[in-house]
Amino acid sequence: MSRRASITLAAVLAVIATAIGIALSYVIHWFPVQASTQARNTDLLYHVLVIATIPIFVLVVTVILYCVWQFRMKPGEELKDGPPIHGNTRLEVIWTALPAVLLLGMVGYSFVILHKNEEKPKGVPEVQIDVYAQQFFWSYEYPKAITGGAPLKSTHLYIPENYTVYFNLRSRDVIHAFWVPAFRLQEDVVPGITTHWRVTPDRLGSYPVVCNLLCGVGHSLMRSTVHVVPPAQFQAWVRSQQSTASSGAGGASASTRTGIASGGASG
Repeated sequence: MSRRASITLAAVLAVIATAIGIALSYVIHWFPVQASTQARNTDLLYHVLVIATIPIFVLVVTVILYCVWQFRMKPGEELKDGPPIHGNTRLEVIWTALPAVLLLGMVGYSFVILHKNEEKPKGVPEVQIDVYAQQFFWSYEYPKAITGGAPLKSTHLYIPENYTVYFNLRSRDVIHAFWVPAFRLQEDVVPGITTHWRVTPDRLGSYPVVCNLLCGVGHSLMRSTVHVVPPAQFQAWVRSQQSTASSGAGGASASTRTGIASGGASG
């Protein structure tokens, strides 16, 4: 096969391989369901990076395989040296400058997407929820801005759909990581530091919360569930939890008073 024909064949195969790679990146569902606006932004970033990097990967592999095919050593040439060649300055500048420009472009686009994920959306109501990590469970506190009274502590995480939720993350012992795969967001939870995490859930449902840093022997058990519910249902849940907490506190207070009175009488 002539040199021109072999280069043409390699180029055609490279184009086919690139098309197949990009198609597979869309056809195969690599990630969980999208449940937030940040998830949609992150998945878009993923597809842009895939479209930019697959052709580069295919180009590099094609050049390597082409050189192995066309310039491999033949029997009887084991002791022969290759032909002397001189570097091509123009080619070296091109293959240094183009990847640098492409890399800077991808870094810049990634920064834009990640910065957008952290911004507070305009015109969207926001609630704040405190998250506490502890070996080996998650607990949550809803402030008085949500409850209208005393803060509500719970091991259940409910958040309203289409509201921006601003999480304040704190650890009571070691480093953890607050990760909701359906939201495509993760933040380290570090002892002595309050970190933050903002998400705008836009899909009703229940999604796993995972600690994504090895935090001890019970790390695999440190899981929870976030329930995305309509705003009215969220408020109803908060009121029901307040009622339950008030009933429990009232029962405990009455029991304590009875015990004190009983103890005084017996004395």
